[in-house]
Amino acid sequence: MTDWVDLTARASFASHRLVGWIYWDPQAIAAYSELGVPEGRGYYIASRCAPLGPAGNDVVAAACFSIHPVFVAFSLDQARQHTTFEAVYEARNDAVVRGLREYAPDISDGLEALATKLWSVADALPLSARPLFAAHLHWARHEDDPLLSAWLAVNCIREWRGDTHWAVLAAEGISGVEAGLLHDAYLGYPGDWIPRSRGADDGALKTAWANLESRGLAVNHRVTDTGVAFREQLELRTNELASMSWRHLGEADTRAFISLIEPVGQRFIERINTTAGPEWMPAARERRPRS
Repeated sequence: MTDWVDLTARASFASHRLVGWIYWDPQAIAAYSELGVPEGRGYYIASRCAPLGPAGNDVVAAACFSIHPVFVAFSLDQARQHTTFEAVYEARNDAVVRGLREYAPDISDGLEALATKLWSVADALPLSARPLFAAHLHWARHEDDPLLSAWLAVNCIREWRGDTHWAVLAAEGISGVEAGLLHDAYLGYPGDWIPRSRGADDGALKTAWANLESRGLAVNHRVTDTGVAFREQLELRTNELASMSWRHLGEADTRAFISLIEPVGQRFIERINTTAGPEWMPAARERRPRS
């Protein structure tokens, strides 16, 4: 029998690596700056959330879940002041194509061949409670460039999983800051790196630790083994739900996608390491032993 949870975990991890590097890519940030945004400020949020930007800052903050609303608002306001969300989207897309052809030219043909099938997956997924996915679904798909189109389809599927993951956490009563603390422990990161990187201050962290400790998931500002096990169950539940995507693609094509991206995934991580540092894009990182 096909282990769809395992295949989903692998395909999702490969997707994080295929997509994530673009949010710290110097060429992409330079292109964003050329649109008039000083020093490319807020590029990550503006480029990732451009299709949802017109809905307003609060809507985007709700969709981002674990990123501080002030940072979300600043990023989107910078884009509105100096350019358009459509221009941001296309500047990012141009950098995607340049980067893929430069960093992983050996996957181009295989990824292009999957473009139509990947979009059939995205079109089959339910919109309900998936705002960031829904916003991306009907923006330009660039079918004239199958490499970019395939990447955009993978990004849509990845955002559907992300929306699903946040819904799982919200259903469990986990806040965005608590989610970051649990993810730090799950990955073996320093104790509060992820929430601080997303704008959490000392007061927010104090509240989050207190909430986790009240639930038996942390002691003395450290996530317990019980807390890590809880986080593992959240990941499992996310992958169970997200298996819908890859089941629709089918086992043969899912395995083809995994076989295509897994061998080059570390190249994309090295790009992030070089351009941003060794902790950024935690969803694309291997788990480390806890200290």
